[in-house]
Amino acid sequence: MSVLLIEAFYGGSHKQLMDLLQEELREDCVLCTLPAKKWHWKARTAALYFMQTVPASTNYRILFASSVLNLAELAALRPDLAKLKKVLYFHENQLAYPVQKCQERDFQYGYNQVLSCLVADVVVFNSAFNMESFLTSIGKFMKLIPDHRPKDLEKIIRPKCQVLYFPVRFPDVSRFMPEHKLAHLEKVIGVKSNGDAYRSEGLPGQQKSRALMKTSDARRESGLCEAQPGLCTTQHEGPPSPLTAPASLGTSEASESTNPCQEEDKQHLTFNLCNIASGRDYQQRPLHVAWPHRWEHDKDPETFFKVLLKLKEKDLPFHVSVLGEAFTEIPDIFAEAKKALGSSVLHWGYLPSKEDYFQALCMADVVISTAKHEFFGVAMVEAVYCGCYPLCPKALVYPEIFPGRDGWLLLGSARR
Repeated sequence: MSVLLIEAFYGGSHKQLMDLLQEELREDCVLCTLPAKKWHWKARTAALYFMQTVPASTNYRILFASSVLNLAELAALRPDLAKLKKVLYFHENQLAYPVQKCQERDFQYGYNQVLSCLVADVVVFNSAFNMESFLTSIGKFMKLIPDHRPKDLEKIIRPKCQVLYFPVRFPDVSRFMPEHKLAHLEKVIGVKSNGDAYRSEGLPGQQKSRALMKTSDARRESGLCEAQPGLCTTQHEGPPSPLTAPASLGTSEASESTNPCQEEDKQHLTFNLCNIASGRDYQQRPLHVAWPHRWEHDKDPETFFKVLLKLKEKDLPFHVSVLGEAFTEIPDIFAEAKKALGSSVLHWGYLPSKEDYFQALCMADVVISTAKHEFFGVAMVEAVYCGCYPLCPKALVYPEIFPGRDGWLLLGSARR
């Protein structure tokens, strides 16, 4: 039990990462979490909660936490934890995170992350875009302080920083793949009908990656493995990495999603899977668009639905699957768009079963992002793995993840 894992917002990609680390480390770690609700309150108060609930142990060597936690507060409240090697992981950063109105930005959230970096021994970002957008914004951000501003914080923090791309464990989805997708994969990477090559090779554009933590003495000492830049490696050495290792598909635990449409919309999965797999439906069927993102304003659902409604007005045939997780506050556009799109909707709502989720992605042709913020984009990577053609902004992290390769179209702007 040498690694202490702390997650103040245990949901979505935060949960996915912690679950993977716990699975890899097994009995060598202990996981302490708070549910993925009321993010702002978790960012403000999680340290006080964990001060009281994290069990004391002389076996701890490494503390690994996401940047939702105010690590400086926890280190002050728990001197025993302050002595550990502290690794801070950034899924997102509050210095570059978009808000609906500028005056709504709470200075404290970004300030907490800066303080956490100063206390941490190692600071890890899930992309170079995430790291650079944070570090280069510190100076401007600190100018919001009226007087007696701290200086040179970027120079202090930068040497601690490194990029370690988010580890994605892909399952074998070949049994869900329509015939035309399997034929394309066989042409590109030598996939056979039984999917063996698909499982072992992965798709073009996947990178070679290693687990964040290993249980060997050398890994315990550092707590991190070397990051591999880019998502462009197709040859893998040694054992399968978390990015490419096949995982079993099954029903995952229900999330904290409060999407009221979750159960009622299962009926929208209307394709005959046998016909899809054989390719009979694909000759005549409309284009199937997937949108697998959180139902929140930073993903800019307004722009996405505006385009779909324009297609609807022009009587252009298409189908849409709106996946992703919804929380307490759902933008009004979702209810309005669902009604307006009518029969074009094939699926509407979060799928707690990973098998259903990957099956829905395999049935789609195109995956779209209109995000105003994206620091990695797990959902887009998963969709591309399932054979979807990505349409995403030529901005944010996307040029780093999808660097203009064949079949990957980057739009000029998220607003187009």
